[in-house]
Formats: sequence, C-alpha cells, structure tokens
Amino acid sequence: MRSHLLNETTADLYRRSVTEGVDRVAAKLATTQRPHTGISVDELAPVINGIDLDKPLADAAAVLDELEDVYLRDAVYFHHPRYLGHLNCPVVIPAVLGEAILSAVNSSLDTWDQSIGGTLIERRLIDWTTERIGLGPAADGIFTSGGSQSNFHALLLARDEACRLVMKQALDEGRELTKAELLPKLRVFTSDASHFSVQKSAAMLGLGYEAVISVPVDRNRRMDTAVLALELEECAAEGLFPMAVVATAGTTDFGSIDPLPEIARLADEHSAWMHVDAAYGCGLLASPTRRHLLDGIERADSVTVDYHKSFFQPVSSSAMLVRDRDTLKHATYHADYLNPRRMAEERIPNQVDKSIQTTRRFDALKLWVTLRVMGADGVGSLFDEVIDLAAAGWDIIDADPRFEVVVKPQISTLVFRYVPEGDGIRGDLVDEANLHARKALFASGEAVVAGTKVDGKQYLKFTLLNPQTTTADIAAVLDLLAAHAEQFLGESLALHR
Repeated sequence: MRSHLLNETTADLYRRSVTEGVDRVAAKLATTQRPHTGISVDELAPVINGIDLDKPLADAAAVLDELEDVYLRDAVYFHHPRYLGHLNCPVVIPAVLGEAILSAVNSSLDTWDQSIGGTLIERRLIDWTTERIGLGPAADGIFTSGGSQSNFHALLLARDEACRLVMKQALDEGRELTKAELLPKLRVFTSDASHFSVQKSAAMLGLGYEAVISVPVDRNRRMDTAVLALELEECAAEGLFPMAVVATAGTTDFGSIDPLPEIARLADEHSAWMHVDAAYGCGLLASPTRRHLLDGIERADSVTVDYHKSFFQPVSSSAMLVRDRDTLKHATYHADYLNPRRMAEERIPNQVDKSIQTTRRFDALKLWVTLRVMGADGVGSLFDEVIDLAAAGWDIIDADPRFEVVVKPQISTLVFRYVPEGDGIRGDLVDEANLHARKALFASGEAVVAGTKVDGKQYLKFTLLNPQTTTADIAAVLDLLAAHAEQFLGESLALHR
C-alpha cells in the first residue's frame, strides 16, 4: 500500500494518475452540451449506494471509469453559459493550477513550521486586499472556508469587542457588569435582504436569533438608513447595546449594495462595529471601472470577501479582514504543543493565532497564481463583463410582456417572474407556475436558474457570473421558462374547469 503514498519514489505514478484525471475532466468540459444531465436523486442514489467501499477497484483508471458514472457525467457544470443558478462562478485556469499544487504539497496554514512560504504568501494577499479596501496600516485578516465563516468570525470579534468596551465603561462608572449579563442586551442590525449567516452567527454566538434586528430595504433593495437610524435610537432608549451593523455589498438575491457611507456614519455615532459582507461584491475591488460602487467600505471595522464568487476562484477561497489587527486577539488561543505564547513574543508568524480554524488549506495560493498570471485588472474586467451582461439582461426582461423584473441590477443578479396574460388567474397558481418552471427546467438539464421569494411571492433568479453567457442565452432560457409555466397553467386551468 505504500506505493500509493506521494513521495520521491512515486512521483512518476503521481504524474500519470493526475494527468489521466485531468484528461478526463478536459474531455468532459470540451464536450458538455448542457449544464447537467437532468438526472434525479432517485435515479442516481441507488447507483452510488450500491457501491461496496470495502472492495477497491484495480487501479486509478478503473476508478476514473466508475467516476464517470457516479459523478462526472451528471455533475452540474458551472462553466456552461446556461448555468444561471447560484453564486457559483466558472474558474480561471491559473487558479486551478494553484489548486493542483496546493493539494499535492498539502501545506497546513496554521503554523509557520508547517507552511513557511505559504504563510507569507497568505499574509501578502491579506495586505493586498486590505489595501484595495482601504482599511489602513493597522489592518489584517485571515483566509476562511467561505462567507458564512467569515461573517461568523467578524461577528465574534464584534461581540467580544462590544463586551470589552461596555464592561470597561461600566467599571469606569463604578459598576460591575458581567459578560453573561451583557450578552442578552446586544443587538445586531442588518437588512431584510442580507445573508442568513448573520442570524445563524448570532445564534451560535449565544445571542439568539432575536438579537438580530432586520431593517427594511428601499425600492432598490438597499438597507433603508432612515429606518436604521430610528432602530439604533430605539435600541439605546431601551437600554440595549448596538453591537454591530452589518451592511451588504452585493446581496444574494438582488446584488444590491447598501448605502455604505451613511451606514458607516450611523454605526460610528452609536459606537457600533460596522461589518460589510462583500462576499459577492468583492470583485468590484479589482474592477477597472466600478470600484466606486464600494465607496464607504473603507470605513468598515471588518469585511467579508469571497474570492470564489467574483474573483473566479475554485471553492473554497474567502477571507475576513479587519481594520485593527489587535481585535483579532478575541479568537486567539495559545496551545503549548502548537503555538505557545513565546512564539508570538519571538514574532514567529503563526496564522492560527488569528483563525477560528486550526488546520487550513493553502487556498491563498490559487489567488496568488491568478494575480501573477492575469493581474487584478484581468480579473476585474471579467466581473465587469457579467455586470454589463446583467444590465442588458434587464432590458430584455423588462421589455418582455411575459415577465416582470424587480429592480435594475447593481451587480449581476436579475430577479423576475412569469406573469400570464389576462386577469382572473389566482396568485397562488402563478406562484406554482413559476416554481414549476424552475423545477422543470432543471429536470430537463437544458439550463439552471435559481428561485427566491419577494414579498411572499415566488420569483425566478438569474445569477450571472459567466462572461461566456450571452444575451442570446438569456433570451433562450426565458423562452424555456415561459413554455414550462404556460404548460403548467394550461393543464391546471383545464383541470379546474
């Protein structure tokens, strides 16, 4: 079995095996005609469940043959121009090269003695990102597994920083306030359109879902700062503490960017931590033409970025950045076997000192290779392309009487729904038609779109992250959706006559 270990004696086997795997994937990419095959869970599950994992196959070639049947054939391929579903991007080749290297070398980015150059590359990329944001000379951060973990990490820091400040103030006033007494009084403010990880983070941090105050959005689906101001004042009047205000730079459903400068002003007035969830909109940091859409982000206390969304990186590649590196101490723990306190005193750069995770992949390498090959402008121009496409897509949908579209996109998401001609069709039936259209389209394998609810009604969603997608693709998918919805309504109405 040692013949399977990757080392100096098996380098040739490694090269052959990986090359064969790459050849299979390349062939699949070259011949894929649809985003996926349309296979159902009932069809595929028995095949996979029937495999005896205690009986290995003869060699890697046999495994690749089997993999064709259980994964490669039926995978959802995000590179296809008619994948318009979730926030999944096609990936750039330099990043895939970085992925291959980091997987084989297998550095762990928790301590210096496990990573060396990897530690310094990650730190340089953190500095590069904080410079792009404009967080200042004391900024720092850490790579994470994704936006949800980045948001959780940021709110953990916000919680403990709020506790530190409020408890200190109480002590200065001659009162003693414990953390247990304070936690139920902390509040987090975020918009109705923000990511659900804000609520989940509050629950996991011991604050409860009820600690999150949802602020309504305006007609452009951006946080209504007039309401935010009132909510913050009410919080103080009730003897509660505004722990954090979470702004979103690219909401999941609408791609909307909250009014960051005004939110920063209000957060500052109320001594609240400002976090910006830019998991989606972070690609604007590299945009040659649209960086101004993020104006105000430089005033944040922390920022989430997902390079695996709008920087066209493979999953996973995210980071959480902070204005003041000293706040990262709230997640620091020194273990004698790993990162004893003396290492910090000796200025040995152990990334675990900043991280929630211990063992971490060298995901930063993918972004490093991408920037060294393509440059930031190259990445940003790809994001600009999909933003331009979304603007053109809005024009198409807005002019199509079969559909209504919610709001002009700021980034690259379009939310719309099929609306039948004439009056008298029940609203719930229209909702069912839109839901059916999405499911039927997915089952056909011809395209993938997402869905959501707006004001209680069922809507469809195009998430445009592929520069290869064209307006012709958008028009064709709209025709498919309309056909599925019309067929459903026709059959439903005939049944109830």
